[in-house]
Amino acid sequence: MAHFNDLNLSTPLRNAIEDLGFVTATPIQEQSFNVVSSGKDLVGIAQTGTGKTFAYVLPILKNLAYSTQENPRVLILVPTRELVVQVVEETKKLAKYTNNRILGVFGGTNINTQKREIAEGIDILVATPGRLYDLALSRVLQLKSIQKLVIDEVDVMLDLGFRHQLLNIFDLIPQRRQNIMFSATMTKDVDALITDYFINPERISIAVSGTPLDNIAQKRYNVPNFYTKVNLVHHLLQDKDKYNKVLIFVAYKRMADRLFEQLEELFNSEICVIHSNKTQNYRLRSISQFENGENRILIATDVMARGLDIDSISHVINFDTPDYPENYMHRIGRTGRAEKEGQSILFSTEKEIDALETIEDLMQMQIPILEIPEMVEISTELIEEERPQLNEHYNPINRNKDEDAPGPAFHEKKDKNKKENLGGSYKFIIAAKYKKPKTRGDKNYNRRNKKK
Repeated sequence: MAHFNDLNLSTPLRNAIEDLGFVTATPIQEQSFNVVSSGKDLVGIAQTGTGKTFAYVLPILKNLAYSTQENPRVLILVPTRELVVQVVEETKKLAKYTNNRILGVFGGTNINTQKREIAEGIDILVATPGRLYDLALSRVLQLKSIQKLVIDEVDVMLDLGFRHQLLNIFDLIPQRRQNIMFSATMTKDVDALITDYFINPERISIAVSGTPLDNIAQKRYNVPNFYTKVNLVHHLLQDKDKYNKVLIFVAYKRMADRLFEQLEELFNSEICVIHSNKTQNYRLRSISQFENGENRILIATDVMARGLDIDSISHVINFDTPDYPENYMHRIGRTGRAEKEGQSILFSTEKEIDALETIEDLMQMQIPILEIPEMVEISTELIEEERPQLNEHYNPINRNKDEDAPGPAFHEKKDKNKKENLGGSYKFIIAAKYKKPKTRGDKNYNRRNKKK
């Protein structure tokens, strides 16, 4: 690994790196530095926890000269509010000894406050696509000076349905710009985006998507149902010394709340939860408390925890087996960061075995299986999603002996309702029947009456 001193950093950046205590650059940081510095388009594929934020922020800050203009020159797009906060914090740490102005904007907060902050002038803008587009349409935010566009965690952004907003943003920024993109996986949607909007990008791939990290020990349990999983989590988390900072992943928001309710009584102030239905302040507070050690356990959905940089996580517990094997790789990448040893535990029910096999095929290895400890109660109670679906047996209604006889609700129509649709001739029948009166405008009629 290269030392940061070998990257030709400016003195302010070198001082900031020394303050942070960093000595060596990660592979993605080392390989990206010269490419980003040169102004070429870049596509970086690297797993979470490899230092992608510094990989693009360092060379950008190195070449970002002091300016008094109000409009931003660098735009960084990320998928979630939490990631905006994190990228802003990391960028400010590196820009500590520079005069660069950095601002983060995201939805769920007062847009007028953000408009005032933008009006004061910024150099680097970190944003979620939705709020950025709203600000651009309001004419308060001018994107005509953007020189560098960074899209971080682009695969998640596309999964969340931000494709159209991204395309709209591309139309608002100058075509002559540097495009920098980082992703943990290369999907068809990501590749299509690169083909349409990038110009001969340099591609840097640090690790194959399914390559397990060497410093993460993986193991798994076959668990029959939700409540047995809860009992097993209870048992494991009793050891506070070993499980001192635990991130528990669940599939969706409802499951996160359900698990939190089950664990809150026992662990109380030690546990917190984040998902997209929680308020912004609640989510940020939960992340902060978990990061600072005030909470020992954090329950999270995949989207909310994607890209979060939280140090010293001792264990990642996969409460369910994710359908997409890439999500499993992102999950376990939350532990074992900065070359520390990490632990990953996977729970799988019988219905999740197929997903487990897909994960093992991607990694080209089998996850060692452990027996459930004897003191863990095997529950027979099932939650709604686990109960067998009882489909009512087809039971046709028996007809009367006379199959053609109408049912009891049948009755003959009254004569006045037995009208026929006679098409165009119907009006003549009506005219003959009711002898439609002549109008006052009928000259012949009026002439005949005068003669009389």
